[in-house]
Amino acid sequence: MSNKVSTIGVLTSGGDAPGMNAAIRAVVRTAIANGLKVKGIRRGYSGLLEEDIIDMDASSVSDIIQRGGTILYTARCLEFKTPEGQQKGAEICRKHGIDGLVVIGGDGSFQGARKLANLGINTVALPGTIDLDIACTDYTIGFDTAVNTAMEAIDKVRDTSTSHERCSIIEVMGRNAGYIALWCGIANGAEDILITERYDHDEAKIIENIKHSRSIGKKHHIIVNAEGIGDSNGMAKRIEAATGMETRATIIGHIQRGGSPTCIDRVYASEMGAYAVDLLCKGESNRVVGYRSGGLVDYDIQEALEMQKDIDQYLYDVSRTLSRSLQS
Repeated sequence: MSNKVSTIGVLTSGGDAPGMNAAIRAVVRTAIANGLKVKGIRRGYSGLLEEDIIDMDASSVSDIIQRGGTILYTARCLEFKTPEGQQKGAEICRKHGIDGLVVIGGDGSFQGARKLANLGINTVALPGTIDLDIACTDYTIGFDTAVNTAMEAIDKVRDTSTSHERCSIIEVMGRNAGYIALWCGIANGAEDILITERYDHDEAKIIENIKHSRSIGKKHHIIVNAEGIGDSNGMAKRIEAATGMETRATIIGHIQRGGSPTCIDRVYASEMGAYAVDLLCKGESNRVVGYRSGGLVDYDIQEALEMQKDIDQYLYDVSRTLSRSLQS
C-alpha cells in the first residue's frame, strides 16, 4: 500500500472553505518540485467516479491563492459511501496513474480517504472546513477567514442595533460546532453567546439578562447564536414579546464561506499542502495532517476520526465573564 508515488491527484470535497485554493496550489507546485505529475479531480468524489480528471502544472494554479472557494469545485457523493463506489474510485485512480491522493475536506471526506487508502491508493487528508470541528487539529483551513467575515458583519449589525436601541440576534455558521459563535461572541463583545455545546435552551435567563442590562442603562443587546441552535427569528419574536425591546434576527449565512482568505488561511493551507506531498513522497498513506501546539503533525485517519473535540472550557468561561461584566 505504501509504495513510492509518481502521480499525485488532488480533490476538494464537502463544504468549500477559503484557503482551499492555497492548499491546491501548494500540492501542485510541491509535487512538481519533487518530479511528480499532478492531476486535479474536479467536484470531489463525485468527479472521481465520473472521471472528471485534468492534468495540472504550475501555471494551472497561478493567481489563485487569493481566491475563495475551490478551483476544483466540490460536491457530496452518496455513491462513494458504498463499497462499490469506493472500489470504482480506486480503480479509476489506477486507470489514470494516480498512486497518491490529497483529499481536502472534513470528516466525511476523511472517511472516503481512508477507504481509498485501504484499497491501495496512498492517501493524505487535509482539514478543510470553516467549522473548526476536527478533533485532531487546532486549525482547519477556512476557519480564520470565516470567523473574520462573521466578526466584520456583526460589527456592522451592532452599529445599527446601537442606533435603534434594539436587541439583535446574529446567527453564524458552524453546523453543530460553536467555534465561530464563541470566537465572534468574544471578538464582538456580545452580551449573550449561544453555542450548541453549552446552551441549555433556557430563554428565560436571556430575557432576564436583557431586562437587567436595560435597568442599568444598557441601550442595546447583542446575541450571537450558533447555527446548530438556530430558530433565530422565532427567538427574536419571543424576546421582543417578553421584554418590549425591539428585536431583530440576522442570519449571516453563506457569506462566511466565501471571500479572499486571510493571511493565516493562505500560509497554513500552503504549509499543509506541501506537507501532504512530503508524506506521500515518503511512501506514507492513510494520514491526516493537523496543526497542534504551533507545528504540523499527522495522524492515522482512523485514529483522527475517533478523537473527540469539545469547546475550550476556559475560553467559554472567559466569554461568560466578559459578556456579563455589567451585571451585579
